[in-house]
Amino acid sequence: MKRIILLVAILMFYFCDNIFSQELNCTVKINAEQIEGTYKQMFSTLENALNEFINTQKWSQAKFNNVEKIDCTFNFVIKSIPQQDRYSGELTVQARRPVYNAAYTTSVFNFKDNEIQFGYVENEPIVYNEYNIESNLVAIVSYYIYMILGVDFDSFSYKGGEPFFKQAANIVTMCQATSEVGWRAFESNRNRHALVTAFTDEATSSFHKLWYDYHRKGLDVMAQSMDKGRSVVSSTFDILQEVKTANSTSVLLSVFIDTKLDELINIYSKAPMNEKQEIYKKLTGLYPGHTSRLQDIKKEFK
Repeated sequence: MKRIILLVAILMFYFCDNIFSQELNCTVKINAEQIEGTYKQMFSTLENALNEFINTQKWSQAKFNNVEKIDCTFNFVIKSIPQQDRYSGELTVQARRPVYNAAYTTSVFNFKDNEIQFGYVENEPIVYNEYNIESNLVAIVSYYIYMILGVDFDSFSYKGGEPFFKQAANIVTMCQATSEVGWRAFESNRNRHALVTAFTDEATSSFHKLWYDYHRKGLDVMAQSMDKGRSVVSSTFDILQEVKTANSTSVLLSVFIDTKLDELINIYSKAPMNEKQEIYKKLTGLYPGHTSRLQDIKKEFK
């Protein structure tokens, strides 16, 4: 009997450990079409290694079941090999989350990093150590994983992503001593340092309320009341103006429009024309460079 009880306990532990497991459902793709030579197999090996690394590592203490995992993609484009076993290119990171009571997922992160450089020798282990990151590739990937967790948790609870943004900031701090690009202040207003600073800066902290209201009080109630949900989404543009007033060059402004532009056009497609006009005026004031694309908000849809 004792053996049976012990076996049941072990099976339950194993079963629960697999139900409540890793946080991400990630797909990594590496495009090396611009590279000539015999590197193709190496990139395939690296692609497989990164997929395993991201999808098997436990990144937080939060409990996720399989259907709750965050869908995300890492798309690398390798453009050059400045020296042996060292690669340079760009990375686009995207993440999505489901909308309550709807067969629809919304984009919560869409960011392109143009300063990707890393060293890699085929089949070398890819290991994350939060106290000592020796590989720039691991640093970059881990950083964006914590950013994904941050924006996802922020969309479900007000400032829920704060611990993950702090983890991303810690990675930035550790990388300050390296010669790698993308980690230091003033190099760019869109690099990894600028991105996490924007999410942790008190001056633009109202963005966390915007993000929570937009998703939890806006999108998530649209299945029950389209008008009510759309009204909350519209109110977040006033917060976005506050962010712009606090810092007109904040990367948060581009993060929002790059992530949400197509969705906004869809949200207001069935709105009354006077509402369309009002939203168009607000958004073109915030994003004069997107005026042409924002014109679609004012279109009549049947």
